[in-house]
Amino acid sequence: MRTTPHRLATLATLAAVMIAAACSDDAGDESTNATSTGGPADESPTGVAAVCPDPLVIQTDWFPEAEYGATYQLIGPDPEIDTAAKVVRGPLVTADGTETGIDVEVRTGGPAIAGGSVIETMQTDRDVLLGYLNTDDQVRNYSQIATTAVVAPLEINPQVVMWDPASHPGVSAIADLQDDDVTIRYSANESYMDFLVNSGQVRADQLDPSYDGSPAVFVAEGGAVAQQGFATSEPFTYEFLIPEWGSPVSFELIHDTGWETYSQSIGVLTERLDDARPCLKAFVPLMQETIVAYANDPDETNQLIVDVVAAFDDFWIYDLPLAEFSIEQQLQIGIVDNGPNDTIGDFDLDRVADFLPLAVDVLAATDPPDDLTPDDLVTNEFIDTSIGL
Repeated sequence: MRTTPHRLATLATLAAVMIAAACSDDAGDESTNATSTGGPADESPTGVAAVCPDPLVIQTDWFPEAEYGATYQLIGPDPEIDTAAKVVRGPLVTADGTETGIDVEVRTGGPAIAGGSVIETMQTDRDVLLGYLNTDDQVRNYSQIATTAVVAPLEINPQVVMWDPASHPGVSAIADLQDDDVTIRYSANESYMDFLVNSGQVRADQLDPSYDGSPAVFVAEGGAVAQQGFATSEPFTYEFLIPEWGSPVSFELIHDTGWETYSQSIGVLTERLDDARPCLKAFVPLMQETIVAYANDPDETNQLIVDVVAAFDDFWIYDLPLAEFSIEQQLQIGIVDNGPNDTIGDFDLDRVADFLPLAVDVLAATDPPDDLTPDDLVTNEFIDTSIGL
């Protein structure tokens, strides 16, 4: 991540609590379709240890939260928490809790990597094999650092624009905010907002790029403005954690406007793909099963996430009710889902092909190739198609 929509938006959770107090990534439960029937995942306990580095390092783009639940589900019992480096390390386990024989190390992003991007961190720190990737950031960085996403824990990007339904009863989509001449607060340099302007869904004169993650302005304006957020955070935060607001908010997913980026996918530097191939063949199906396991029984991992955040003792605050809301919301609105088939974690190549011309246009200043194809950015090579929700 860079300074990013996702993470600045989720800062509202922290800021909300503060307001309420002051001013108030070298080379489970089992469900019906959760396990491969003879695919690569059956060999994962032996295969991963034989072909992956120990520890297997995954770089996230922010502090622990439920959107990353499947990654933290990989961590077995009695993990080590490095509060200075903001790293969690423990036995790498399969979806049923079987230890694979190596460790997994999940590294925190954001301030823990000095606000740098995951892609840059993967390039400079070769201990990091796997990292969190967004399709638009992959396009943005392609000419300098090419990356390949190999599994998508999230089918849909949870980012939204939200508004007050009481103040704007006729608004049911972001494009409707034009009719009420509503200012939209967002974080500067966000590619999705350029897309919304280019596609005519918002006007440039509606935009206020000063959003810093705090709910203060939204609350003070009494619903007169709209702002970016996260479907898996803000609806709960604003209704239950901000007494000064204390009511529901409405939203539209950025995904539903046509900006169908894959968010928080897991991938590798393209230059390392060939060497990492044996590891990825063993790991990706394991990760697919873990996505399913977390979706079906998130409680233990949610508690781990909350405990790790508490141990870090930083400005990021995350509690169990918010984690529980997040995974419920992820499942309810399809953020975690099989997508158009019966497989979890794969990429819809048609969707990526449709997205790329939009992204290349919006991100033209970063000089991405005009002829980018899905194969340049994502692969289903390691996906076990028998694993799904």
